[in-house]
Amino acid sequence: NALTGSLSESLNNLPQLSYFNMSSNALSGSLPESLNNLPQLRQFDISSNALSGKLPDFAESFVSLQELDMSNQTIGFTGSIPEDLGRFQSLKVLKLAGNKLTGTIPSSIGNIAVLEILDLSNNLLRSTIPPELGLLDGVLKRLDLSNNTLSGRIPSELSQLQGASILLSNNLFSNSSETAPLRLCTLSSVKAFDLESDTTLCPMERNFLSDFYHSAKGGEWTDSTYWVDEYTSYCDWKGVTCENDRVTKLNLSNNGLSGKLSE
Repeated sequence: NALTGSLSESLNNLPQLSYFNMSSNALSGSLPESLNNLPQLRQFDISSNALSGKLPDFAESFVSLQELDMSNQTIGFTGSIPEDLGRFQSLKVLKLAGNKLTGTIPSSIGNIAVLEILDLSNNLLRSTIPPELGLLDGVLKRLDLSNNTLSGRIPSELSQLQGASILLSNNLFSNSSETAPLRLCTLSSVKAFDLESDTTLCPMERNFLSDFYHSAKGGEWTDSTYWVDEYTSYCDWKGVTCENDRVTKLNLSNNGLSGKLSE
């Protein structure tokens, strides 16, 4: 459709409303300050419009909400993501991509126990990724934080998101193998990691040495100092010598190795 105009507080006069989908129109302006009488609302989709302004604090109002999609606004919502989003205990889909949101990612999102899709891509979010997102293990299927200004270490807790696709490209992470956790780079639990092929963040030699460690029963070695540590440079692992981040020598003599050498 091509609906224009703005959203009205008259929505509060529809207390039995379950689904509200006004996506792909030309709605503009900001959201009403008060949307506090929609206890039955399951889906609120206003994606692909021209809305702007700040996101309201409406977790207490939308107590039954399962899908919130406010993504891809041509003008864009601004300000920070409300901390009270963590109180949405029925929320399965949260899409705020394609706006101009700033500030940090609320750690409280990790408390949304049934969240399956979290898309905060294409914003201006900064600072580090909260490790609490790892609490969504076994539930979250897709985490997209790409195209922001996130920095710091990628938390190892993201490696716990079994079966999830994790998208973190085009941020401000340091170009170092000590930025991305080893288990994330080796896809030991997650379904996909879009920085897996970045050989600076996920060096192939580190992955190979990790495979070697497990094949040779590294847990039984006499000395396995730093081996398969999530962030320690593989060049600092016991018995590994590097030049310019390339392994030149591997000396694990008299170290109790057994098992099979990996290919």
